[in-house]
Amino acid sequence: MTDLVVPGYRRDPGGTHPPLASPGYGSTVLRAPSQEPVPLPHTLTEITGPALGEGRVLPTDHDLTRQHEGEPLGERIIVHGRVLDSDGRAVPDTLVELWQANSAGRYSHSRDQHPAPLDPNFTGVGRCMTDSTGHFRFVTLKPGAYPWRNHENAWRAQHIHFSLFGRAFVQRLVTQMYFPGDPLFYQDPIYNAVPAAARGRMISSFDLSETVPEWALAYKFDIVLRGRDQTPMESQ
Repeated sequence: MTDLVVPGYRRDPGGTHPPLASPGYGSTVLRAPSQEPVPLPHTLTEITGPALGEGRVLPTDHDLTRQHEGEPLGERIIVHGRVLDSDGRAVPDTLVELWQANSAGRYSHSRDQHPAPLDPNFTGVGRCMTDSTGHFRFVTLKPGAYPWRNHENAWRAQHIHFSLFGRAFVQRLVTQMYFPGDPLFYQDPIYNAVPAAARGRMISSFDLSETVPEWALAYKFDIVLRGRDQTPMESQ
């Protein structure tokens, strides 16, 4: 019987991902580990599941503006891009999920008590599978900025959270997408925790070619998994 061979861990060599403990980002003081990680070998448990596929993603899951009976309020946008490996090759059949605040800057979650209106027609969660070219596409609303009490007069820059699943539960990557020209970049500790040379990889670009006339503006956001141009991730 042939022994099971599984890939090992590949840590960030430095220069891309934010440190787990970043003094400017207050909550990392409590949740960041104080000791060096202990690598554990992958076994069959870690490399099996989830069972992903087109049949498990509904046709409307990628369109956050069509998940309820009414039309949500806010600026409709299209967010699209490709998932790529370190050599620029497409990564197909990857589950891409996103979650975000509504156009008023509030999440549809019981713990979000920001006194901004909730939208009964906007949940703020979507997902899709990348196609054979690694492409994904979402229709959503541009999220609003919101206060988060990290420091005096603290507001998060407008952003959308992205999660990518590989072919196992441990193969999950999480990042954030920002919008070009946001005036709150300078005081966003999460954005500034990333090394300066890599911050631009989290900022989408306005894409007129994918904008739908008289309907929605478009933003392009490619996600690179590894290599020199990899997208900064929240966990390593």
